[in-house]
Amino acid sequence: MKWRRILCVAIGMMAAAVAASADQRKSGAEFMGASTQAMQRDDTQNPGMLWVSDGKALWHAKAGSSGKSCASCHGDARTSMRGVAARYPAFDTRSKLPVNLGQRIDQCRQTRQGAAPLKAESKELLSLESYVAYQSRGMPVKPPPDARLKASTARGEQLFFQRIGQLNLSCAQCHDSNWGQRLGGALIPQGHANAYPIYRLEWQGMGSLQRRLRNCMSGVRAEVPAYNAQELIELELYLAARATGMPLESPGVRP
Repeated sequence: MKWRRILCVAIGMMAAAVAASADQRKSGAEFMGASTQAMQRDDTQNPGMLWVSDGKALWHAKAGSSGKSCASCHGDARTSMRGVAARYPAFDTRSKLPVNLGQRIDQCRQTRQGAAPLKAESKELLSLESYVAYQSRGMPVKPPPDARLKASTARGEQLFFQRIGQLNLSCAQCHDSNWGQRLGGALIPQGHANAYPIYRLEWQGMGSLQRRLRNCMSGVRAEVPAYNAQELIELELYLAARATGMPLESPGVRP
């Protein structure tokens, strides 16, 4: 019987090793130059930390007719927001639709604070998103196991593999089939969305995942959906599922 237990342990160890080796996913940070990698790692150099700092101030600022701040309900973000960003997009019971983190923040502003919604991609919204996401840095991406998200995630997957635009390209053709190659002199990453909101040197500022997705769609000369269009949320859902288990890096830095 002893040899059977030893065999079981050995098989288990082999299975774990195979599973580990099968995961060929790489963060976009691995495709950057050493100086950009160092910028992301060092909070004193990472320009995204300016947005995190502004987000902290907004977290404690009273807003709207309620006279409440985010902290009035949620307290210390270091504990109350730990792990939250890793679970978005998530299903919203009010709208019966998936929402991303920025939409949830705006929903709280309107329903709990009596405040006006923040404009998509505004500095204020990106700052609050960055501050909330920062509390989950290093934690694994963990989409909620919610059956209500299944159909939306499937549509997002379909969009990832769908050829679009005048160039007739899909997300998968670049980020699945040709990662590590060069396009216009730049390395093609695997396209994992585990570092957003992100500071891009090209933008000289922070940006959301949707901004990057819309840039790509424009690049292949496709029709670009409006911010928070359902197809963008669904694509975010699939990208979250695709990055499950990868550590959150926000605020990320990219070229």
